[in-house]
Amino acid sequence: MTVTTPATRNMITDYYDVIASAVRRCGAAPGDAPGTPGFAPGFDLPELTPQVREFYAAATVSWSPLGHYGGHDLTMLDLTANPGTRTTKTFASMVIVARAVEHIRRTGERLCIVTPTSGNKGVALRDSVARAYAAGLVTPEQLSIVVLAPAATRHKFRHDALADDPATRAVNPLLRYTGADPEGVKALGRAFVDEYAATAYDKRGVTLWYTLDLRNYLVADAARAAFEADVSPTAGSRWHAHAVSSAFGLLGYNLGRDVLEAAGDADPADRPGFLLVQHLGTPDMVLSLRHGSFERDHCPAYTLDESRGVWTQDADLRFPAVTDDPAEVLDPTFYTHRPVTSPAMNALIERHGGDGIVVSRRECVRRYPVARQWLSAAGLTLPEDPARLREWSILMALTGVCNAVDRGLVPAGYEIVVHGTGSYCDDFRIAEADAEVSTLADVVAAVLDQR
Repeated sequence: MTVTTPATRNMITDYYDVIASAVRRCGAAPGDAPGTPGFAPGFDLPELTPQVREFYAAATVSWSPLGHYGGHDLTMLDLTANPGTRTTKTFASMVIVARAVEHIRRTGERLCIVTPTSGNKGVALRDSVARAYAAGLVTPEQLSIVVLAPAATRHKFRHDALADDPATRAVNPLLRYTGADPEGVKALGRAFVDEYAATAYDKRGVTLWYTLDLRNYLVADAARAAFEADVSPTAGSRWHAHAVSSAFGLLGYNLGRDVLEAAGDADPADRPGFLLVQHLGTPDMVLSLRHGSFERDHCPAYTLDESRGVWTQDADLRFPAVTDDPAEVLDPTFYTHRPVTSPAMNALIERHGGDGIVVSRRECVRRYPVARQWLSAAGLTLPEDPARLREWSILMALTGVCNAVDRGLVPAGYEIVVHGTGSYCDDFRIAEADAEVSTLADVVAAVLDQR
């Protein structure tokens, strides 16, 4: 481990060239024409003027030593510094909004971002739109956003700058989905854009942009690899650990490694392995990695210990030994079933090493005191009571690392870099939804009928 004190950069402005190279590397290109369901702006970003730098100012990232555990050096890649989000979604969201800004500047067209989300992505996109307004890059008349989120993640949305002003609130609705399956927001958001893109364009003069596209996230997360190469180049054996739903962040990191290796700025032989950390609610990537299948019958059978009121198993080291519920939803951020990204991630782990592990709330709470101490040394403050947490990503990742080390899943002597992708508690006012929706007609009424 070559860094002994925290190192900090702006992950967008300091690596603008890497993001541009990542766009070229993955073949990212504009979508279909304005007013069509497949519209997407180009990937050109604005020139780094003072206003644009002001917009990007919160995109900071840091690299901090955490300590040692079981013969392994632990390092935190902290992606949570933006006070408006406290998650890694800041970076991709800023790049998405910056692309919209550049498209508007070049064409004069009005855009409306439409995003389904489990929570954090929607929070970050709203934060980025508000920052674009504050920096004077666009107006609410030029750029707006519709966020569609499940009711189960209500506690993740903070009352923000878009909600403070009645004028901006009116054109940037937060919609709460009340359907039975939280993941239903994806199909509903897609259906809205598919069926009403032409109507919005013809009758309102607004182009809808459905942003749930892997490339929108990969190109921003590619900068993680550039930051690592800048402050602590891989030297020796290293794994990266990440709490995942679809592993967009790790796939973006690997795109960044592709860029660096092609330019001769990183050695392909030094690419790290990857530890995927999930919860019992959606262990799909771990199941796919270990069994080549998403089927839940590959999960170990749990037995109810009636004397303790918990469920236990000892058949599979990669699953929790103890849990309150064999289907426990530890954090509803992680809601994706059968992620299409699993084959790519499986191939990377087969090539470079790594593993997957599933954790429970009880395991996280047991690790909480030491995790809180480690994170404090890295400048991250967790509340004394874990019940106050509203985002468990970092704690899940640290728990997964410790469990994997204890269970002999990590090769001896390997350094472990923990991607700190999200952590916040109950210290903010929860946002009120602008409408509750469950059908396409509800979304149309809340969005188009209000414009």
